[in-house]
Amino acid sequence: MAVLLVEDEPNVVSVIKRGLAEHGFEISVATDGLTGLQMAIDYPFDIIILDVMLPSMDGIQICKHIREHNENVPILMLTALDSTENIVNGLNSGADDYLVKPFKMIELAARLKTLMRRRGSEAKSATHTYKIAGLELDADAKLVTLVGEPISLTSTEYRLLEYFIKNQKKVLSRIQILENVWDIDFNLGTNVVDVYINYLRKKLDKSNSSRFIQTVFGMGYIMKDND
Repeated sequence: MAVLLVEDEPNVVSVIKRGLAEHGFEISVATDGLTGLQMAIDYPFDIIILDVMLPSMDGIQICKHIREHNENVPILMLTALDSTENIVNGLNSGADDYLVKPFKMIELAARLKTLMRRRGSEAKSATHTYKIAGLELDADAKLVTLVGEPISLTSTEYRLLEYFIKNQKKVLSRIQILENVWDIDFNLGTNVVDVYINYLRKKLDKSNSSRFIQTVFGMGYIMKDND
């Protein structure tokens, strides 16, 4: 499995290369942002690991540019900043997952394998279209429309909406959402679920008098059509 690591700290590079090699990964390294971006565009890596703080171009900018060229390659972001705002910024740029430094190598390897399994599962899934009221999600084309008009979603917003619409009329707890949308448990003290649900509501409910995603106090959230 070919991995691009964009990281400028020599000690971190050494540890990651040695640790991931033991799990069967083949690692290519870029030590600055511009080089990392060029490598990501020029070569077909299976997965990309991006540090946030980098010389010449930060990981957030790199991730946005990569997504303009490649919507499918899994991207995991490394950051020393563990606030909800920084995590959300990373995910909004197109990253599929994040890991806060310092981390254990076994966790990094597990997250990479999980991201690859998710991509493989998505590639094998059959074409499905899900509908609720005027909202429609085409799981094959990764297209969301509301009353016939396309809705622009980030990759994380899309996965969250897909989970809700596949489980409409079911009450989903925050823990269920974390496990199924992000695959690996986050710090349960984070409010990243609530932040992303607010993002979705703003995009989906602007032309509707009632919300698609509703709060069930003390239990979680539910997607249903009140009409």
